[in-house]
Amino acid sequence: MAAAGLAGVLTGLSLILAFGPQNAFLLRQGMTGVHVWQLCLFCTLSDALLIAAGVAGFGALAAALPGLPAILTLGGAAFLAAYGLLRLNAARRGTYAGGAVTASGSLGSVLATAAALTWLNPHVYLDTMGLIGALATTFDNGADRAAFGTGAALASALFFFGTGYGARLLAPVMTSPRAWQALDSVIGVTMLALAAGLLLTLRAPV
Repeated sequence: MAAAGLAGVLTGLSLILAFGPQNAFLLRQGMTGVHVWQLCLFCTLSDALLIAAGVAGFGALAAALPGLPAILTLGGAAFLAAYGLLRLNAARRGTYAGGAVTASGSLGSVLATAAALTWLNPHVYLDTMGLIGALATTFDNGADRAAFGTGAALASALFFFGTGYGARLLAPVMTSPRAWQALDSVIGVTMLALAAGLLLTLRAPV
């Protein structure tokens, strides 16, 4: 079980370290220091639920509903594009005071954004339900599969809380409105690029 758990931790870390929309939002929110604990907890619980579903064999649902990936892809691309444009607009307007954002959002709006960035991102399902679920099947018994899933969920928790609270270390760098404009510009362009990448996956092969 220990070996399976360690494999889960390493697998989870290798998948979650990629810079995606959820991570970008968590990093930005972490630097504001507002609703960080709740956001980290939400992201952790969401990943744990998705991983548990993958280990339990959720892949069968995707096989039974072949149109599901396309629906998730379209929804995710639309939201990423909208959020990317929102961040670019914020960077263009430069509405920052004293080197910080003028508003970090209510708890409800922060969690709603996190939910959309998490649950409307098809890559989340591919990673947690698809890849982790598939790797879990390589273990012969249920205890090892559970340990593997627990390890992957633990990796998510370590990453989310580490990123959310570690982002405050960047606060000394984010002391000017220009720094926040640069960050929002990078996030905005990244979101639009991810949205375009999702749409390209819908193109039928030539």
